[in-house]
Amino acid sequence: MADSEDLKPQLLETDEEFHQLASKHHELEERLNELTIKHYLSEPEQVEEITLKKRKLQLKDKMELIVRRCRQTSVPAAAAPSLQRG
Repeated sequence: MADSEDLKPQLLETDEEFHQLASKHHELEERLNELTIKHYLSEPEQVEEITLKKRKLQLKDKMELIVRRCRQTSVPAAAAPSLQRG
């Protein structure tokens, strides 16, 4: 069975939804990094930071669902239970 990290590069190339989610996740990460380097966050920036973190987590959860779905549909035949009876 493929590891989640092994599937991600493949999904980035083959699954449009996964690619869009990963792209948005990266954008949010960059904005969070911009906020992190500030010494002081205004109240709206603090709210934005919290919102970005929640949104990033939602995106990561959706991406993980796609990875799991991909893993389940690509179970190798050797790993599947045998249907032959002797």
